[in-house]
Formats: sequence, structure tokens, C-alpha cells
Amino acid sequence: MSTPTGFDELIHPSTRLSVVALLAATEWADFPFIRDSLSLSDSALSKQLHTLEEAQYLEIQKEGGGRKRRTKVRLTDRGRTAFEGHVAALRAIVEGAAKGPPPRDATPPPEDATSRDRSAGTSPASNQPMRTEVHR
Repeated sequence: MSTPTGFDELIHPSTRLSVVALLAATEWADFPFIRDSLSLSDSALSKQLHTLEEAQYLEIQKEGGGRKRRTKVRLTDRGRTAFEGHVAALRAIVEGAAKGPPPRDATPPPEDATSRDRSAGTSPASNQPMRTEVHR
């Protein structure tokens, strides 16, 4: 199966996908809100935000200074487009799996004597009909 158009390897890891999905639902989000919502450490979130910012999927604004410093994050148009394309690709994968595998060759596989005997209800050792007991 080929990868559907729009599948984004950068967004796909679960932590980044969670960050982008959270940001897709809002205009701006504060760093502590994202961190707490996703149960991430400061360093883990910082690393993911940096990776997404380098790809120009996020914009990060730092306001104030010292103890009052505040970091706000938003999804860029490029990031939103990438996220929407990735979600569409994931849906295509899931829908394709729900339809089942493509049809196989119509020719049934060859049977061996043992499976033929079992399907006919005979014992492979004696070629006699197999007995079944019914308990009432």
C-alpha cells in the first residue's frame, strides 16, 4: 500500500500530532496550557515546538521578561494545511482498511488429503466417518 497524499512524517509522531491537533482548535495557546493538556515536561514540549517551528508549522511569541515571561504558540497557515492534509491521509488509510483487502485470485488453493478428509467429515487415519457426540 502506498502512502496517501498529504501524509506528513513530521507531524505523525504522536506527541507532535497531539500538539498540532490542540493548536488547530485555537488561535493562540500558552505554553503551560499545552504542557498540562498533553502531560509533557517543559523540555519535551520545548523540543517538539522547536521542531515544528523549524518547519514553519508554528509561530512562537515570547512576551515579558524574567519571572513574568510568557510563551504563546499558534499554528501557521502552513501548519494548518499540513495538519488537515495529514488528517485526510489518515482517514484514507483507515477507510481503505475498513473496506478489506483487495480480492484475491478466484482460483482456490490446492487442498491436501488431510484437509479434504476433515472437510468431508472423515478421519484422516481410517478414512471412516468421524463420530460426534451430542450431550443433552
